[in-house]
Amino acid sequence: MNVLNRRGVLGLGAAMGAAAVAAPGRAAEPDFLWGAATAGHQIEGNNVNADIWLLEQVDPTVFAEPSGDACDSLHRWREDVAIVSALGLNCYRFSIEWSRIEPAPGQFSQAYIDHYARIVAHCRDQGLAPIVTFNHFTTPRWFAADGGWENPDSPDLFARFCERAGRALTDGVSHALTFNEPNLALGGRWSANPLPAAFQDRMSASIAAAARASSSDRFSLLMGDRDPRPMIPKVVAAHRQARAALRSLRSDLPVGLSLAIPDEVAVVADSALERKRADVYQPFFEGVVDDEFVGVQTYGRDYVGAEKSVEPPADVPRRANGKEWFPAAVGNVVRYVHQATGKPILVTENGIDAEDDLERVRFIPEAVGSVLAARDAGVPVLGYIHWSLLDNFEWLSGYGPKYGLVAVDRQTFRRTPKPSAEVLGRIARTGRAT
Repeated sequence: MNVLNRRGVLGLGAAMGAAAVAAPGRAAEPDFLWGAATAGHQIEGNNVNADIWLLEQVDPTVFAEPSGDACDSLHRWREDVAIVSALGLNCYRFSIEWSRIEPAPGQFSQAYIDHYARIVAHCRDQGLAPIVTFNHFTTPRWFAADGGWENPDSPDLFARFCERAGRALTDGVSHALTFNEPNLALGGRWSANPLPAAFQDRMSASIAAAARASSSDRFSLLMGDRDPRPMIPKVVAAHRQARAALRSLRSDLPVGLSLAIPDEVAVVADSALERKRADVYQPFFEGVVDDEFVGVQTYGRDYVGAEKSVEPPADVPRRANGKEWFPAAVGNVVRYVHQATGKPILVTENGIDAEDDLERVRFIPEAVGSVLAARDAGVPVLGYIHWSLLDNFEWLSGYGPKYGLVAVDRQTFRRTPKPSAEVLGRIARTGRAT
């Protein structure tokens, strides 16, 4: 493997900073999507009308710190697109913020719709396929205060938002994702390390404080303190209605959703693995029957015992932080999800939290190699999109975790590509993982 030297990093930094620079060669296979991903709340900054923003501010809060300015990508999005282009990737996945577009029920901001339309158009101008997520966890404060996904009207409300935003976006969008990991809330019941009671109590108190701040008797989130299972039928219905709304605007638009799925290993003969899959994935597998693809998001393996997940075996390879080292997990999940759904697969997220970027330099070729091996074995794989383009706001953990291909200075917002960014770009330009 060719590890990028310091000169390469500096050269990339100069390239992405120059407005008129040409990208160093496009992806070797134009029909295979090579990209990096971001999410609006995590990079834009000051998303003040969002449910998560309010939960960051209330007392008590479960967030390590508020998102604040994030990466200031609301204003610096052209820099982000320039980095993706300079790397030689051919797609950029980003999300649009419902709370910016519809800050009050039925009141739509044409200015923000135009803002996101400009990003789509600029990606196209730079030779990038825009992959747009319509809901990446956050919802408007008014939506949460009116019951969120417990509200019987929630599918209609979400579809209305997607249709209104989609009028300006769909002509240029390459692929649309209605939801990002809506199944994630279901996985907690199966975890080897359930949340401590003290954390759950604090979460409940935080949500109650958000309800009071909203002059409501409730503040409902899919990832909140309630049992999420009653909400899932409405989320699936919202996906179907949003898909129909987007297709009404453009009949050939590929629409799907992404699911959080680890590479699962049964560790006992009577493992609960199939019961877990029926609980956490099957409702969504049924919901994507008429989709064009399924987005897969994988960050490691999960060992399933007789009742729930268990700790990995003591002898597995470990990273410096003690977590298991198994980059090939994503390739195994690609095979499983295609087998379970019969759908083409797009890897919409895959990566690691690593302070030492050399771990990511090692990780990316092995992970991508496993995806390409699945494709070579006959699985229809549409592409590989890495999480994340930038070191950004990682939800409850704040700015501690480092998933980015690019470092972001918290004071100046200066973007500095890491060696791993060049590694992914080289793979995209050559089409080879080694």
